[in-house]
Amino acid sequence: MKYRTLGRAGFSISEIGFGTWPMGGDMWGKTNDRECIDALNLAIDLGLNFIDTALTYGNGHSEHLIGQVMKTRTEKIYVATKIPPKNRIWPAKKGSKLQDAYPRDYIIDCTNRSLKNLQIDTIDLQQFHVWQDEWASDPEWQEAVTWLKDHGKIKSMGISMNDYEPWNGIAAAKTGKIDAFQVIFNIFAQSPTDELFPFCEKENVGIIVRVPFDEGSLTGRITPDTEFEMGDWRERYFRGDRKAKAFERVERLEKLLGKDAKTLPELALRYILSSSAVSTVIPGMRSSAHVRENLSASDGRFLSENLLEELKAHRWERNFYME
Repeated sequence: MKYRTLGRAGFSISEIGFGTWPMGGDMWGKTNDRECIDALNLAIDLGLNFIDTALTYGNGHSEHLIGQVMKTRTEKIYVATKIPPKNRIWPAKKGSKLQDAYPRDYIIDCTNRSLKNLQIDTIDLQQFHVWQDEWASDPEWQEAVTWLKDHGKIKSMGISMNDYEPWNGIAAAKTGKIDAFQVIFNIFAQSPTDELFPFCEKENVGIIVRVPFDEGSLTGRITPDTEFEMGDWRERYFRGDRKAKAFERVERLEKLLGKDAKTLPELALRYILSSSAVSTVIPGMRSSAHVRENLSASDGRFLSENLLEELKAHRWERNFYME
């Protein structure tokens, strides 16, 4: 396992972290807690030391599972979680008020709830689960972050950026209160390279990459005939002809497999890790098989410059979350 620094936070974290949304058990079909715990322990055994979760994943269930594992481990494991918006509106809308999403006392209360769920004294990275940069200059969130740090509740603060809005948070980072961003970045979603990554490298802001496999399409395992389990939210995400459209693009990517990457998941992860702006990538994992496959991509090898240039043509501008 290779390690990178998480921006201003200064943590040395595994370049592949553990995404735990599927472990919440409420939006990804059937989930087995024992398998999830075994997967977490295996990942730590293999050198992973960064876990990302959120208070809203299974209404705290994911945090509870992580807390169970943390109690049994002696290694330093960095944990990031997120504060859901009080108004439960994803993503944050332009023109909305900070006080409706993140009033000061609510920020503190959610942090305390996560601390209790995780059974730890300090959260390494707390994050806003949605954001609107019109709020950047509002002193209320800044005062809450300062209070949390001063009282030892958190070590650093970040923003989980709205889906496909990698510019929406830069103003907040300019206040000096934001240490890291979490952003969608993958072979299809390349827009963070336009403005966000250059800014973060210049200002030493960490980058946590989510959705490396485009909710599964970039693994090559979703075909036009794929049927999702009951309760799996991707039935909506890939509704209509979206599975067919994604599969058509994935078939083109398969022609690029070879020396640099032998499988589509490997290609997807190596593409992300080839960016020096990236601190870590957090594929969602809930089985030991996922862990072994994904962590094997952390070996210090990057895609060639020629292949990276070729992959620029596979950029796909769309938003299946909102369309």
